[in-house]
Amino acid sequence: MNDLPPDDTPAPGARTLRDVARLAGVSVGTASKAMNAGGRLSAETRAKVLSAAKTLDYRPNDLAQSLHRARSMTVGILSTDSFGRFTFPIVEALERRLFDHGIAVFMCNATDDPARERRHIEQLLGKRVDGLIVTARRVDKRAPIVPAVRGLPVVYVFSHVDDPDALCLLPDDEGGAKLAAGHLAKLGRRRIAHITGPRHFEAVLLREKGWRAGLNEAGLPAEDADCLSGRWSEGWGREAVETLFARGRGAPDALFCGNDQIARGAVEALREKGLRVPDDVAIVGFDNWNVMTEATRPPLTSVDMNLGALGGEAGAALIEMIAGGALAGVRRLPCSLVVRASCGARGPAAA
Repeated sequence: MNDLPPDDTPAPGARTLRDVARLAGVSVGTASKAMNAGGRLSAETRAKVLSAAKTLDYRPNDLAQSLHRARSMTVGILSTDSFGRFTFPIVEALERRLFDHGIAVFMCNATDDPARERRHIEQLLGKRVDGLIVTARRVDKRAPIVPAVRGLPVVYVFSHVDDPDALCLLPDDEGGAKLAAGHLAKLGRRRIAHITGPRHFEAVLLREKGWRAGLNEAGLPAEDADCLSGRWSEGWGREAVETLFARGRGAPDALFCGNDQIARGAVEALREKGLRVPDDVAIVGFDNWNVMTEATRPPLTSVDMNLGALGGEAGAALIEMIAGGALAGVRRLPCSLVVRASCGARGPAAA
């Protein structure tokens, strides 16, 4: 009887599991368990086998190994973010976490096209992926894909659905905005306005809520006239400054902006008005997009959504679900504040 396990069908001239077992001084079965992270082996024995495999440059037959485990060791990533501003940092961290567990990814871009999304899902299922990650260019709610892939682990990251059985990982927009407003208040600013994006975005509503909470906690008023909604653009930042500073003595001494593009436009408009940042007006943005924060003069203080942490958490959650764990609910991971010159503070980033 052939005692080679099904993950050791060698190519001509390739090292086999039997070679690894011989060098490590263990049986072929023990070597197989060590290579597949299975069985009850001592740490010393497992390390001995892995060291022998590395010495021999042994590479398991991935296809046979996956059949042996009834797993493909692949997952699908379904995104609607063709630009990649938010998806790329998430996917980079996610891939690192999955790679550590021998899992590869297939990435598909659906670009908000339901028919294209369905086709991608069918193709991923045809590849027998072990799980799915669903992400997007914004955190607004979307339709769940669970009916199409029932029984397959699915994690929504930077995206969420109305499904109590789904796991959704999101940045804490409200907490990040509260952090920004509170930071400006601690610096002695007393009239902190909020320039933000379109109100049909959930993130806009949450960031406004956090701005109000931060001012309330500092004992400062959050006037409706100090909260202006418009486009996610530098142009809107300039327009909003004109509106806020047209009222003379009621003008703000600080601006919390809903994204970094708006903040950069606001800085430019203030400079054109002869106002100094941060001496006359302190500014904090949101997203910590280095393209904007580093190009702004002075460099822009901004809220970081910690997208890498989101991606790592999504990878860890999916691995747990693939192993049989049951995870559900909405988790909002904390944001952090990256302090630069535009707010007038000195020192390292504040958590």
